[in-house]
Amino acid sequence: MLSMQSETGPYELVFVDDEPREGLVNGRRVLSFDEFCEEVATERCVSLAVADVYARKELASRCEARGIDIYSVVSPNSLQMDAVEIGPGAVISPFVTFTSNIRFGRFFHANLYAYVEHDCVVGDFVTFAPGARCNGNVLIEDFAYLGAGCVIKQGTRETPLVIGAGATIGMGAVVTRSVPAGATVVGNPARLMERASA
Repeated sequence: MLSMQSETGPYELVFVDDEPREGLVNGRRVLSFDEFCEEVATERCVSLAVADVYARKELASRCEARGIDIYSVVSPNSLQMDAVEIGPGAVISPFVTFTSNIRFGRFFHANLYAYVEHDCVVGDFVTFAPGARCNGNVLIEDFAYLGAGCVIKQGTRETPLVIGAGATIGMGAVVTRSVPAGATVVGNPARLMERASA
């Protein structure tokens, strides 16, 4: 989703899709990426409302290569307490809560009712699905995906609980210990998802 400042009028909000199936969605025009880049405008910016962490990275690279400004969207009824730093390109949905001393990287997504407690560090291109809950003293590395309703146990200042780069936390999982990079965990308590043998 993005907006453009036309030469003759106010900002226009449009959707961008590489394979548009409809001309309008929710009353807004749908353009291909090339059409968006070619549209006559004095200014254009984009908010990447895509949950898939790797697709979001690829889209960010495409936008940056074309000189398109990145825009963050933060719901006015989300709650941020003190010492919260959020990198560019964030999408923060309604009813999201961040307490204190938290640092978020680039292109972070927090969906409805997600929360992050104190003293956490969250990397680039991380997604929190609706209701994902992260307690204090947790390190979440780049490209992690936290499924709807999952719960991450609190770590300690000396030994933060770590969600490794590219890890996937399944919907409703209860994570009680660190998760290796690239792993998928499911269940309560969360355990590594076994891969089907060939």
